[in-house]
Amino acid sequence: MRSTADLRRRILNRSARIVVGQGYVGVSLACVAAEAGFMVTGVDVDTRRVAELAEDRMVVAGVDESLARSAFATGRLNFSASTEAVAKSHLVFVCVPTPLHDGTPDLSYVERACSDVAAQLAPGTLVVLESSTYPGTTEELVKPLLETSGLTAGRDFLLAYSPERIDPGNAEFLFRDVPRIVGGLNAESTGAAVLFYEQLVDKVMAVSSCRAAELAKLLENTFRHVNVALANEMAMLCHEIDIDVWEVVAAAATKPFGFMPFYPGPGVGGHCIPLDPSYLAWQVRRDVGHQFRVLEEAEDINAQMPAWVTGRIAEALNDRGKAVKDAKIFVLGAAYKPDVGDIRESPSVKIINQLHKRGALLAFHDPYVDRVVLNGGTLHRTELTNVAVARADLVAVLTPHSAYDLEWVAEHAKLVFDARNAFGSHTAPNVVRL
Repeated sequence: MRSTADLRRRILNRSARIVVGQGYVGVSLACVAAEAGFMVTGVDVDTRRVAELAEDRMVVAGVDESLARSAFATGRLNFSASTEAVAKSHLVFVCVPTPLHDGTPDLSYVERACSDVAAQLAPGTLVVLESSTYPGTTEELVKPLLETSGLTAGRDFLLAYSPERIDPGNAEFLFRDVPRIVGGLNAESTGAAVLFYEQLVDKVMAVSSCRAAELAKLLENTFRHVNVALANEMAMLCHEIDIDVWEVVAAAATKPFGFMPFYPGPGVGGHCIPLDPSYLAWQVRRDVGHQFRVLEEAEDINAQMPAWVTGRIAEALNDRGKAVKDAKIFVLGAAYKPDVGDIRESPSVKIINQLHKRGALLAFHDPYVDRVVLNGGTLHRTELTNVAVARADLVAVLTPHSAYDLEWVAEHAKLVFDARNAFGSHTAPNVVRL
């Protein structure tokens, strides 16, 4: 087998060959590794995606476009729908979705990927799982699957977990700026994984085990989930007692210690916040036998926000003598957050569907999204024009992409509902804030 020393030399001299899955996490990692000098093969079962990536077309939502262009230009990226490249690789990264089905983690993508890797796994390879999951997945699921190769983890090949920490659309913290957490099956696994990530990011923190690294990822997103829920419940309270929630948060945020501002909105979306904490809640119920109460309360609060915002939109129309039924509503922003095209778990899409169920006549615009599913059908994007804005009874700003000229929107709209405080405190009389 290849020795750990050989792998470390190959990492340092950039002769290590890398295989990465090609979701947005894997594509981002592949691009950064190629820029750092590594030869990278991106593997995906979606042959259409592979063909498009092979033509240097970035078709994966959430990947920084400038990073992709730079990486494609290196000539060190190639793409395949076959896992044959695993046999000649030195590092393999499993970056696949881990969705929830009826509150239970679905690890079928991890299982399939690991079985495919096992069929080609060579001695001395480092395998790293990056998918978000519950503590124990790497050791209890991934390790046995990889060992069907006939190789033993920790002896014949190395195994580690390092959670992805990509924030799509965040121009302040790029891939290199965000520290990585690494937990390996043994010291050799941890050391090799740390050495690799040190070639890509400015700081790497090693923890004692795969389980610790898995739980650290869930803690990060549980922290955000709980604090967003606090902000959302505060918004509901403030509406009931007629206090401006945005003013309250801004005032509290002036305290230089002991407070971190979180902001209310139409709900939580994307690949992490709505899902990752649920892995933890599920595992606590399964393994410990009781609820993770603060987390499950937060999930309930955040889950009800799309319905609450739908009600606030109906209320804003009613205050101006217009019922939501047959009202022309033009939604701006279908993605789950500004300046990305990801609609997974998007609260905006949920609100669009709820408004449709109430009988509203809907149109939407999003510069990154061309269609959304509407209660079983499809709603196609409407161009953002003077006519489209002016003829709407209400324009709902649910995801304020930076491309939107909000002053122009307020100037041409009869009524605007601002779900994200995009207009700030100096709003026009026709703008209603959450």
